[in-house]
Amino acid sequence: MRHRILVVDDEPDITALVAYHLLKAGYEVATANTGQEGLKKALEEVPEVVVLDLMLPGVSGLEVLRELRKREATRDVGVILLTARREEADRIKGFSLGADDYLTKPFSPVELALRVGAVVRRLGAPAGILSEGPLSIDRAARRVSVEGKEVPLTATEYKLLLTLVERKGRLQTRADLLQTVWDAQPDIQTRTVDMHVQRLRSKLGPAEKLIETRRGSVHDSGGYRFNPGPGRTE
Repeated sequence: MRHRILVVDDEPDITALVAYHLLKAGYEVATANTGQEGLKKALEEVPEVVVLDLMLPGVSGLEVLRELRKREATRDVGVILLTARREEADRIKGFSLGADDYLTKPFSPVELALRVGAVVRRLGAPAGILSEGPLSIDRAARRVSVEGKEVPLTATEYKLLLTLVERKGRLQTRADLLQTVWDAQPDIQTRTVDMHVQRLRSKLGPAEKLIETRRGSVHDSGGYRFNPGPGRTE
């Protein structure tokens, strides 16, 4: 069965480009040019994933996302936000409303197709075993083991690790992790993320190098990334 993807963007060239690459990747694709039309199609056709522009005429992308998460039929639909807005606050807002991923324009259509595939696989995957190198996560039992030996983690450490593994290869800023793991509670500071990553690494033993640190620069605030290859910093 071909997975259904809905692309909602008010720029016809971008809509056509995205649709072309998703069709090429084997998906069934529908398109919409306004938030109202996109919401209507999503409720009628219930796609697996919605690729959603934020800056739409009339009903904004965030309003569409908020409505999708309210409705029973579309509550679990994957949503990838596609937007020219790069501010951290916009990413936090999108994730807080239930977005699964966030990609800024200009973007690579091939990368977008890969991200759609990642969301499709994640949503369709059973709550079974997730293995990366020496690390194994039993999502059904919420157990973590390294080289076959169980590693005792707190609920927060488990959620932090699972978030990094499920988003492997992609940098997670401290703000991203605060939003996902701690629900951006106002009394939680970014230093809390660093402390939890440090404790998590100390428990993972041989697998601790799988969590990389990316130092901040003038271009970004840095953060952490799960990488099955070697390395700790860059």
